Amino acid sequence: ALNGFVLVVTSEGLIFYSSHTIQDYLGFHQVGVKPHSARDLVEHQGNWEFRRNLHWALNTPHAPEGEPSAEGGKSLGSSAVTYKLDQLPPENSSFLERSFVCRFRCLLDNSSGFLALNLQGRLKFLPGQNKRSEDGSALPPQLALFAISTPLQPPSILQIHTKNMIFRTKHKLDFTPLACDAKGKIVLGYTEAELRMCGTGYQFVHAADMLYCAENHVRMMKTGESGLTVFRLLTKENRWKWVQANARLVYKNGKPEYIIVTQRPLVDEEGGEHLQKRSMHLPFTFATGEALLYQSAYPLPGFPDPFQSKGKTSKSKKTSHSHGGCSQKDGIDPSSLLGAVMQQDKAVY
Repeated sequence: ALNGFVLVVTSEGLIFYSSHTIQDYLGFHQVGVKPHSARDLVEHQGNWEFRRNLHWALNTPHAPEGEPSAEGGKSLGSSAVTYKLDQLPPENSSFLERSFVCRFRCLLDNSSGFLALNLQGRLKFLPGQNKRSEDGSALPPQLALFAISTPLQPPSILQIHTKNMIFRTKHKLDFTPLACDAKGKIVLGYTEAELRMCGTGYQFVHAADMLYCAENHVRMMKTGESGLTVFRLLTKENRWKWVQANARLVYKNGKPEYIIVTQRPLVDEEGGEHLQKRSMHLPFTFATGEALLYQSAYPLPGFPDPFQSKGKTSKSKKTSHSHGGCSQKDGIDPSSLLGAVMQQDKAVY
């Protein structure tokens, strides 16, 4: 419900917690940012400002004379000071309230690499850190920054609307849809039964976006995450809907089990901008054999065998698999990219 995300940073500058909505604003996954140093996220020029706000007296952390020395570790507050409870102001003190602005690294395409955030909150004691002093005795809970991070520039009504329509889908490893949340059913118009049609789900993707999506699909199978992918999905009303998606593998017992995709609807203008930035290669260039991706057996009259063999090579590198329950009409595997295009009604273009 917040126009922002919750952030908890220890006095040493380590991210202890972030709410999952950090992905909507910075593009980083919730699990991926902790327990990393906030220095990795904060713009270099803002490190000093961020570091002094982690200290109760707004001093850059250094160990004054007569106070305990800092614990080791190269972090944003690498010289953070540990205090006893009687050395700190009471937890409800105005000394501990914080409100400041910092620029954070942002992976989203519309941010120029950084996003200015207003952090508002207070320093509070953070129990459960289980830290020990040099003599081995347990240290009392130390202060940490509990803040709500909101973009300095308020979002437009359109951005608020699209943010509220972020939806998630679940897929098999070859991208066959398995499930869709309630917002996804509103955006796309399909029921789950309609999404689980014969095919790998590529039959819902625009032909000009298929290879682009397939490349990121392969990247996800290798690295666990696809990165931001902008493409067009076919709605039940036979319209193309631009979405910005990020897919990631979910593992069970060390093996990939299924794929979860977080998707944000875009307006056509945003999608068009992404399309212009993308390195364009037409979907099925017969001259390069890309027409044969996932489909090496499809006969192409008039094309020599070397192209088909090249297509077979491309196919072997991909991750899609044919479905045993799907009939192959005219020898075209419905789980292939070519089969996915053949399933689409030409009128939608």
